Amino acid sequence: QVQLVESGGGLVQPGGSLRLSCAASGITFNLYTMGWYRQAPGKQRELVASITKSGGTNTADSGTGRFTISRDNAKNTVYLQMNGLSPEDTAVYLCNARNSVIRRDYWGQGTQVTVSS
Repeated sequence: QVQLVESGGGLVQPGGSLRLSCAASGITFNLYTMGWYRQAPGKQRELVASITKSGGTNTADSGTGRFTISRDNAKNTVYLQMNGLSPEDTAVYLCNARNSVIRRDYWGQGTQVTVSS
């Protein structure tokens, strides 16, 4: 059974930081591209950042210079360090695991991030 469990969300003031974690189980973690997406109320789900199995990263323009994705294959965990948060970053942040070769795509339940004073 595949599980992606996000943690680290919460309420933070503008300009603050959060570090999200996603612990994966039930997959061969080091064979998957891992990604963070977010979905705000009334908006489409959008990519925040992704990291390939070899460590190559891609960050959406909205997070460039503020967000950093990383992974620890020994811990089957992917992280998203978010700095300089603004109210526009308020959303549910979801973890994704994708292996295009075997056509597997898994999602976590999400963790709420709220940026407000």
